[in-house]
Amino acid sequence: MTINTFKPIKSKKDLIYYIDKDKKQLNIHSRSFFSELFFPNNILKFQITLRKLEYYHNNERNFIRLIKKTLVLFKYRRLSEKLSFSIPVNTVGPGLSIAHYGPIIINTKTKIGANCRIHVGVNIGEVNGLAPVIGDNCYIGPGAKIFGNIKIGNNVKIGANAVVNKSFNQNNISIAGIPSKIIKNNN
Repeated sequence: MTINTFKPIKSKKDLIYYIDKDKKQLNIHSRSFFSELFFPNNILKFQITLRKLEYYHNNERNFIRLIKKTLVLFKYRRLSEKLSFSIPVNTVGPGLSIAHYGPIIINTKTKIGANCRIHVGVNIGEVNGLAPVIGDNCYIGPGAKIFGNIKIGNNVKIGANAVVNKSFNQNNISIAGIPSKIIKNNN
């Protein structure tokens, strides 16, 4: 089992790749000026701002980049408050899909793989300084709580309001409940 292929954004090429994957996961192909003006997609704006902040955070610092990072950080914090998202830099791989506005809290030590969908009310936290590692292509249902030194495999579906406090290293499973247990094998 391969647990998450997370790789931080180090170049402009990586930045473009991450933004394209995020747009694809959000099912956004192109938006006209007028649709963006009258019906802005704030989740997409947040994700693009997050990716830009990751880019500036991971690269060498000079005066111009420091100014750009400060401006992007200001926009990131404003959108975080507006949407109730607390998603730190370098925690989520490419292809992030946030389903709705509302509280999403992710610990800074968490690592989430590529192509993951996160719903409202999700809380991913640490216990004793150790945080979860979540694989690729995972679905995290509304209200799920994931915490501690655990590993979640690839292609795992976590049910609504599940409390995950132990590792599930298997791939292609569905887990749910309080505490969580395997409810289905998705092979």
